[in-house]
Amino acid sequence: MQTSKISKSMLICGISGFLFLYIPLIVVVLFSFNDSRVNVGWVGFTLKWYKVLFTDKELIQAAVNSLGIAFISSLISVVLGTLAGVSLHKYKVPLLSSLIMVPVAAPELLVGVSLLLFFILINFTLGLASIVLAHSAFCISFVAIAVRTRMHGMDDSILDAARDLGASPFKTFFLILLPTIFPGVVAGGLMAFTLSIDDFIITFFTAGPGSTTLPLAIYSMLKMGVTPEINAVSTVIIVFTLALTTIASKISPQLFK
Repeated sequence: MQTSKISKSMLICGISGFLFLYIPLIVVVLFSFNDSRVNVGWVGFTLKWYKVLFTDKELIQAAVNSLGIAFISSLISVVLGTLAGVSLHKYKVPLLSSLIMVPVAAPELLVGVSLLLFFILINFTLGLASIVLAHSAFCISFVAIAVRTRMHGMDDSILDAARDLGASPFKTFFLILLPTIFPGVVAGGLMAFTLSIDDFIITFFTAGPGSTTLPLAIYSMLKMGVTPEINAVSTVIIVFTLALTTIASKISPQLFK
């Protein structure tokens, strides 16, 4: 009887938590189809705000910038993060494991300010390149964690056997190790892409003139109030992010357990 009450309480808490998280997102999606420019009540169904969205040249350019930055930064993160994840699994140095978690655990505000000060110190011009470097800096950790998670339980004797049979380190990595950890690499890359395209705080500190991304463009639009066009943009981002997250969870389910 006591166990049944505890189970029901946990179920209620779980449902309440999910409702708290997803009801605001559902409201945003619903009001993106509202035939009213003022989000105070439902007037009727319409798709005109999506038509306005896809004819807004500045917003489209911001989206192109975000996609380009996310693609390049995730590519850099995949290469360096994969090497970092393999090294962490092989050498198992506690200090390195702790350091790789710092960009993940540190507040984004602190990371953004630190990167801004670093770029100023080296006299690096702020723009799309600085955003790519900034996003790569924190996305590498996510890829490294994904790769290291994938390597848990892997039989390292397979790699030793390949070396004993005459395979070079290069062949061992690309023909044996990489195919084994490839789901983790892809999942980490998708996570990096999603985090990059959604990032606002770090981008805000490291962006320069003419380097507006989609989150920055949405922030500028919010100064005029929450319009259905903003809801439409947010809905597109929600669907895109949810799709990438779902793909990543299917490819490497260990990361989401």
